[in-house]
Amino acid sequence: MKLNCIIIDDEYLARNYLKDYVNKIPNLELLGDFNSPLKAMEVLKTGEVDLMFLDIQMPEITGIEFLKTMDKAPHVLLTTAYEEYALQGYELDVADYLLKPFSFERFLKAINKVLELEEKNQKAKKSEPGDVMNKPQLKEDHLIIRADRKLYKINYEDLVYIEGQKAYVTFHTRKKNITALASLRELEEQLPSSHFIRIHKSYIVSIHEMESLEGNQVEIGGQHLPVSKSHRPAVEKVFGIS
Repeated sequence: MKLNCIIIDDEYLARNYLKDYVNKIPNLELLGDFNSPLKAMEVLKTGEVDLMFLDIQMPEITGIEFLKTMDKAPHVLLTTAYEEYALQGYELDVADYLLKPFSFERFLKAINKVLELEEKNQKAKKSEPGDVMNKPQLKEDHLIIRADRKLYKINYEDLVYIEGQKAYVTFHTRKKNITALASLRELEEQLPSSHFIRIHKSYIVSIHEMESLEGNQVEIGGQHLPVSKSHRPAVEKVFGIS
């Protein structure tokens, strides 16, 4: 699998070491590097960019501000020297957050994460025509989804959380993870509110499976998932915080 990528960073040295890292990985094809997000707009409009390395602190417009202007962004890896922007980045559904200076090993870990996301995306698109008949069917105590050319029945009591990833979602159950084309927004509207709650742009979780709340994260199924500012009041209510 080959990913077309671009680099946006106002620092010349930062762009250079990123280009060096990119050139070491056969799966990456660099389409260009830019010292400003505004200069990258033309290549982004082509729809050929699969991955964007995006710095946060830049003079004309920050990476976060630029990302908020995009209706449909490619996979994004934020690159910055400022750790405090991590939560903001994850709320915008970025693939990963690279804190400068980062090693090639850390860079490679982030790339592998993006490749895995893209592989799931392509697999879901290939196996699902995307018509109405393939939408998840929600019943009183379970849902039916189509994935990998099969129909799966998932009982609500076995569903731990749902993770949104671009055009598809992954249903994390007690036994397995199943990825299918679906809309997280539609699932939020249709799933019983007595069993499930939206905690983040990318996550719907089982209320009964939430184990703890610490800072801006909930622990569920052995995982720590982010809680966005807009959804925090509802989560606090579950834990008896008014």
